[in-house]
Amino acid sequence: MLEYKFDTQLLIDGKNLDEDAINDYITENFKGDSLLAVGDDELIKIHYHTNEPWEVLKYAASLGEIYDVVVENMERQEAGLKG
Repeated sequence: MLEYKFDTQLLIDGKNLDEDAINDYITENFKGDSLLAVGDDELIKIHYHTNEPWEVLKYAASLGEIYDVVVENMERQEAGLKG
């Protein structure tokens, strides 16, 4: 059984985005692991394992337009099922 069930990935399109600030906010406010927040001031890619992906999506949407959203259930994948 995985501690964090959902692999959450998305892109944020915005202005004056700060990958370090985004990384810090997610780390401090949402339980999870394997965080990647990389990009520049207009486009950030997020990858995060969490049990509450909707919270990450809500935060990201407050920063700009989100797209290419993927939320996969890693427990299902581990069991050989579609995630």
